[in-house]
Amino acid sequence: MSREKQVSYQITNTYSVLNEFTENTKNIWLVCHGIGYLSRYFIRHFNHLDASENYIIAPQAQSKYYLKSDYRHVGASWLTRENTEADIENVLNYLDEVYAEEILYKKNLANTPNLIILGYSQGVSVATRFLARRKIKCDQLILHSGKIPAEISAEDLEFLKDTNVTYLYGTEDEYLKKGIIEVEEERLKTLFPNNLEVLTYNGGHEFNTEIIEKLS
Repeated sequence: MSREKQVSYQITNTYSVLNEFTENTKNIWLVCHGIGYLSRYFIRHFNHLDASENYIIAPQAQSKYYLKSDYRHVGASWLTRENTEADIENVLNYLDEVYAEEILYKKNLANTPNLIILGYSQGVSVATRFLARRKIKCDQLILHSGKIPAEISAEDLEFLKDTNVTYLYGTEDEYLKKGIIEVEEERLKTLFPNNLEVLTYNGGHEFNTEIIEKLS
């Protein structure tokens, strides 16, 4: 009879950054990509932001795969339904290291830049789990075209009561059909009863750089 066992080991992973952190930096962004992305491509969605004021950090999902049968283009996924809880811990441990390396000491500088956390699509679940389980405070939280995991409660996010929270999605998003989005919006109102703004745009499941620029 076969059975699964488990070992622990150290792993090395990359992440991408955009622009330079200086005394003029006003915003530090931690941005979690959606399924199928690599961080070095996802971070291009932030090229339009003022480089002197915005420093962007894009973590890289660890599970990589070929996107098509021609084996040319590579994408990545944060999590699946297989061995989910262990993989969540692996992802959070990785984000801990990125946060410590890129954000923790920068937030202690005299100019104290704003911290903006953004999750896009599958990255919404990653970003919100990181915040909820590690109690990471941020000035702004942008949830773009994704869903918050079912296990996260209002109590888990109560410490973000002073954070500006924006939920952003396209009205033609094939992954957020009418019944799904109505349920998600109601849930978001219970999670963020006093600090939630919902924004929509005409379009499908695509990253909206125009609105992101307005929120920066």
